Amino acid sequence: MELFFNPFDNLVCILLGISFTVWFTLLLVFIIVPAIFGVSFGIRRLYMKTLLKIFEWATLRIERGMYLDSAPEFEMSDIFYFARRGVESIMDDEVTKRFSAEELESWNLLTRSNNNFHYISLRLTVLWGLGLLIRYGFLLPLRVTLAFTGVGLLVVLTSVVGLLPNGRIKNFLSEKVHLMCYRICVRALTAIITYHDSENKPKNGGICVANHTSPIDVIILASDGCYAMVGQIHGGLIGVIQRSMVKACPHVWFERSEVKDRHLVAKRLSDHIEDKTKLPILIFPEGTCINNTSVMMFKKGSFEIGATVYPVAIKYDPRFGDAFWNSSKFGMVNYLLRMMSSWAIVCSVWYLPPMSREEGEDAVQFANRVKAAIARQGGLVDLLWDGGLKRGKVKDTFKEEQQKLYSKMLVGTQEDRSRS
Repeated sequence: MELFFNPFDNLVCILLGISFTVWFTLLLVFIIVPAIFGVSFGIRRLYMKTLLKIFEWATLRIERGMYLDSAPEFEMSDIFYFARRGVESIMDDEVTKRFSAEELESWNLLTRSNNNFHYISLRLTVLWGLGLLIRYGFLLPLRVTLAFTGVGLLVVLTSVVGLLPNGRIKNFLSEKVHLMCYRICVRALTAIITYHDSENKPKNGGICVANHTSPIDVIILASDGCYAMVGQIHGGLIGVIQRSMVKACPHVWFERSEVKDRHLVAKRLSDHIEDKTKLPILIFPEGTCINNTSVMMFKKGSFEIGATVYPVAIKYDPRFGDAFWNSSKFGMVNYLLRMMSSWAIVCSVWYLPPMSREEGEDAVQFANRVKAAIARQGGLVDLLWDGGLKRGKVKDTFKEEQQKLYSKMLVGTQEDRSRS
């Protein structure tokens, strides 16, 4: 029996070896090597243009199918649509809707964006099934492989660079290692990024602030330039990555107890930016992820330091995949799997001119001015609400302010009546 199965076993081993060799060669030639040198073959942009053509065709099929299936007669059930829309308009205020996925004008062939469109016609169903096979059968394994490659290289290479003495060589190698690993991670998401106004990129001794849609905002920006990250120390895999990164680059990590001490945080950030040899700090002042439609209140802490602020606006194209992380609904692993099973992550990044605090301007006014500039450039809605409402209730101080305004309106009305 062993003699009978040996040739078959050998054939399987040979085929597996050939498949692994081909797979690794494709990764090395088309992804890893281009990531090292920061070049692109244009494959991702060709892929994006092809998807747009398919989406346009699918949209036409949907519109045609819905028109043919529609009945001209009025039915009593038709009023429920308008009743539902009216109730939604009342409940869907400008704050809570910023914490849910952005609505699409047309279907992008993803099941989670609509569960009914692929039943309209046979050809649309076949196209949807083919897309499902491509995304989960080919793209997802490729992207997971790239993600593990990028993260693995980041941990190993930053640990090795961390053994070198501080100096120009260490800083140079650290920058190259970070850029290479982040670019591999970007390719793990099939991210197609367009950077604008690169002459305004953040410089050492400054603070880069950006609107926050997703955890991948970090690699979107870091794949085009190196930053010192700011954050809380974690355990597990994230903790391993943090400890290895800080060996090669002076990132600013805080213990859980230190995060609540505003003065300590400000002191650590001030000490960092005073050293002009250190990388610019990357901060997301909203403190939580917003759904790619607006910018919410910036926390004033990073604007009290007195450093030059480099605003950055990030805007994602939701037609290819929803980049928004609804952390109250999806865990990190679930979210990343959804990203890696999407068509692509397409976004634009604008580097705005540096801004400084003006004379007589407090930290809150400065933060609002920077926020308004980011919203204007990214085509986002500028909101004054605190992103903390995603998990908490409205603060009592804000309620009191509204009560005072309302009381002034009542008092003013009574005074007007007495005068008349």
